[in-house]
Amino acid sequence: MPDILQDLGHVALGSRLKRLAERLLADAAVILEQAGIPVQPSHLALLTALERYGPLSIMEAVATVGFSQPAMTRTVAALRGARLITTDQNPGDARAKQIALTDAGRAILVKTQERVWPKVGSAVSDLAGGREQELLALLTLFETHLAERSMLQRVTNPFSLIQVADTITPELAKAFYDINAAWISAMFKLEEHDIDVLSNPQVEILDRGGEILFIATEQHGVVGTCALMPTEDGAVELTKMGVLDSLRGQKAGEHLLAATLARAEERGIETLFLLTNHTCEAAIHLYEKLGFVHDPEIMTRYGCSYERCDVAMRYRSKD
Repeated sequence: MPDILQDLGHVALGSRLKRLAERLLADAAVILEQAGIPVQPSHLALLTALERYGPLSIMEAVATVGFSQPAMTRTVAALRGARLITTDQNPGDARAKQIALTDAGRAILVKTQERVWPKVGSAVSDLAGGREQELLALLTLFETHLAERSMLQRVTNPFSLIQVADTITPELAKAFYDINAAWISAMFKLEEHDIDVLSNPQVEILDRGGEILFIATEQHGVVGTCALMPTEDGAVELTKMGVLDSLRGQKAGEHLLAATLARAEERGIETLFLLTNHTCEAAIHLYEKLGFVHDPEIMTRYGCSYERCDVAMRYRSKD
């Protein structure tokens, strides 16, 4: 019979890894039992962490081992019941318990390291055809990327964010120019101020303490841009927000704008404004949705920056 999980390829990766883990853990449990070591394979990670780093709180153990807190609580209970660890009051925090290795736990770990791990290492090398280091490196890379953005995030939101606050690369500078020049030229005309900013974002934005955010997809690369450009009087203009035509309708712009606003709030920007034209109806609706309000004062102060400007808005956080 064909193996359906193999046939499905990467879309069944989770199920395939689960099947593989179950087989490996089942064998490991028997190996430990035959060696006279009264613990489960999953318990060894905590015992090793305690040997290597000394006593740990529950939260420190969770962070070090990577288990969920409920799983760690079950592991601690099992090892404490076997008298391989102790849980005493943490001297640094009366509300927390501190986990420590007992002499019996240390003896079990030494026995495992001497009698089991060398044999398991040889078996893994054999299973991997001598390429176990490549396998481990790939797993580490996968775990790192998963920590950065979960599978759920990557499926429901395929966009990744690039923040530039110091030096812009030639590739990103080109994307910044091309994406914005395209939409501005299609709707209006490139004005002198547009050309100055788009041609030299390093000087006009970054060197003044501003930032540029880019949104990208794995398939298309950079698909959108948005900038936070400080003005001479201390305010910040949200400007040069554009998304490729091919990505419109997929919420790329909304995701980019939300990320830019979050960054502005992180920086504590007091006056954040934007300038646009009434014909940009979809964009104005999005701005209103995410907290911008029409502001005559902003129009008076900054509206002359562009000939096309007849709408000026100020950001009002909804928090």
